[in-house]
Amino acid sequence: MVENMKLKVFRLVVGLMAVSIILLFLYTSNLVLPKYLPVGKISNSSVLAEVCDMIITGKKILYENIPMTPLRNITCQQYLTQNHYIMKPLSKDEAEFPLAYVMVIHKDFDTFERLFRAIYMPQNVYCIHVDEKSTSAFKDSVGRMLSCFANAFLASKRESVVYAGFSRLQADLNCLQDLIDSEVPWKYAINTCGQDFPLKTNREIVQYLKGFKGKNITPGVLPPPHIIRRTRYMHLEQKYQLFSFVLWTWIRKMSPPHNLTIYFGSTYVALTREFANFVLQDQRAIDLLGWSKDTYSPDEHFWVTLNRIPGTRLWTSPSGILCLACTHVPLKGQAC
Repeated sequence: MVENMKLKVFRLVVGLMAVSIILLFLYTSNLVLPKYLPVGKISNSSVLAEVCDMIITGKKILYENIPMTPLRNITCQQYLTQNHYIMKPLSKDEAEFPLAYVMVIHKDFDTFERLFRAIYMPQNVYCIHVDEKSTSAFKDSVGRMLSCFANAFLASKRESVVYAGFSRLQADLNCLQDLIDSEVPWKYAINTCGQDFPLKTNREIVQYLKGFKGKNITPGVLPPPHIIRRTRYMHLEQKYQLFSFVLWTWIRKMSPPHNLTIYFGSTYVALTREFANFVLQDQRAIDLLGWSKDTYSPDEHFWVTLNRIPGTRLWTSPSGILCLACTHVPLKGQAC
C-alpha cells in the first residue's frame, strides 16, 4: 500500500517537472527572435514576391531586409520601387488607349493589392469602391495605398453593399460617374470585384477591345425560365447590424418602363465612354434604374438590357466576353 502511494507521488512529481520544462522552453524560445524569417508567416503578396527574389539571388532573408508596404511607414517612392510598379506606358498603342477600372471591394487587402498591381498602368484610371460595412483598418489600408497614385482614387460615394441587391449595381454606377468626371480620356470602362485577377496583359486587353470598334461587351440572353422571377416579383434589401440579405416576395412588379425587353447576362462588362454617358443621362436608362431597385441582382440585367435597346445599333455588341479572370462563370456556350 505504501509502495503504491510512493509510486503515485513519484509519477506526479515527474509529470509536474516535465510540464515545467516544456513551459520554460516555450517561454524562452519566444524571447529570442529567429535568425531567419519564417516565410510562411508573410501574408502580403508583394512581400512574397520580394522574398522569392531574395531566395533566387541567394540573399539571406533577415528581419532587417524584409520589403515593406504602405502599412509600415515607408515613402510612396519606396513602395512603388519595391513592388515593381510600371510607371511608364509600355507601348504607343497602350498610351493612346487608356482604360478605366471600377473596382468594388470589401475585404482581403492583400488580394486587392495583388489585383491592383497586376492591372495598374500609369495611363489608365482607377476608381475603387470600398463597402461602407468594411472595417476601418481595411478602409485605411486601401486609402493609404491609393495615396501613392495620382490616377487612382476612392469612390466619392460609398454604398453598404448587399449581395445580389441594388446596392451592388449602385456601387458600380457611383464609380462610373466619377470616372466620367475624371480628366483621363479613357476608351473603355471595365468593372471588377476584389477577387478577380487578369488573364491578359494590359496590351492584350487593349488589342482585344480595339477589335470591337466602339461596341460594348455585355454578353447576355433572354432570361431562362428560372431567372424570370428575379424581375417579375419584388426583392427587397434587408440591412441589419450583423448581416444583410435580399428578401424574396410574391408581390408582382409593374412592367419594365418604355416597354423594354429585359435581358439577362454578365455582371462584369466593358463599356465605351459614350455608352457610359448614355447609362448615366438617358431617360430610358434612368427609368430602368429606378424600376430595377426592387429586383434581384439587377446588375445582371441592367447593362445588357440597355445595350440591346432597338435603335442603338452603335452599342450593339457581338456575343463575345472579356474574361479578366475565371472567378466568374461564363455564359453557356462562351469560354473564359
